Amino acid sequence: MGGSEFRFINSLMKFQNLSPRVVKGIGDDAAVLALDARRYQLFTTDMCVEGVHFIKDAPARAVGWKAMAVNVSDIAAMGGLPTVAVVSIGIPKGLALSYVKNLYAGTHACAKAFNVSIVGGDTVRADKLVINVALLGEVEKKYLVTRDGVKAGDRIFVTGPLGKSLCSGRHLDFTPCVKQARFLVEHFKPSAMMDISDGLAGDLRHILAASGVGAVLDEEKIPRAAGATLTQALSDGEDFELLFTLSSGKARKLLEYSRRRNSLRFVEVGKVTAAPGKFLMKDVQGRLRPVAQKGFTHF
Repeated sequence: MGGSEFRFINSLMKFQNLSPRVVKGIGDDAAVLALDARRYQLFTTDMCVEGVHFIKDAPARAVGWKAMAVNVSDIAAMGGLPTVAVVSIGIPKGLALSYVKNLYAGTHACAKAFNVSIVGGDTVRADKLVINVALLGEVEKKYLVTRDGVKAGDRIFVTGPLGKSLCSGRHLDFTPCVKQARFLVEHFKPSAMMDISDGLAGDLRHILAASGVGAVLDEEKIPRAAGATLTQALSDGEDFELLFTLSSGKARKLLEYSRRRNSLRFVEVGKVTAAPGKFLMKDVQGRLRPVAQKGFTHF
């Protein structure tokens, strides 16, 4: 399928048939549904496909872990906690039963680590190995964070090093940032938040577009994984760190807290501007240039 993944997703929005229970449908890390007077229900799904999200020889347990973890990461990005999942798998002919069992073991290990109950799913024959998880979560209404609350002057943060996730194998062995997300929503309430699956450049563009603002990133401040270039940190994708924005006052308090406690890592990487569509990088000499890199594409 050609074209941009997000242009394609946006084109599907006209087919939404939203009931009054739907608070937010397509366009964020998870759908938001009415639940009760205090909470929203969150609903997300992600597919892991052989040759796109993992290679054929990848360890089965790691693939299974990732299939659940990418969904847990989506729930975390909305400020919530995961609760219940169904797991479906497309199995190619000749795949060893031991591989399938180890894959499910990895999925269950991640589910157990984040208190998720797996309550069902489906199996089917497929040309390539495909794992799909659909995951429910919950978030207190006061803690819900979406992508579209950014204001000019907000500061931009990430939770960890970026780049080289695929070639290092980190994309199969990461811990969803549930702890960091809950800390943030309970103490600082970000103006926007999402997980970095398509690269810092690509995912920040989505946040900026949702709020009609621009940004300037600071080249020196962007944390890079070992051996990663700036381009890789911006564009490789599959990092699954959090990307979030805070007002200037909250940003100062968060950085002060981090310096005192140093228990969770939060790195300021830039500032939101009032110029819609203007996405710039500041180099070490203070010169500005457009950020041209696009994020990781899944098709």
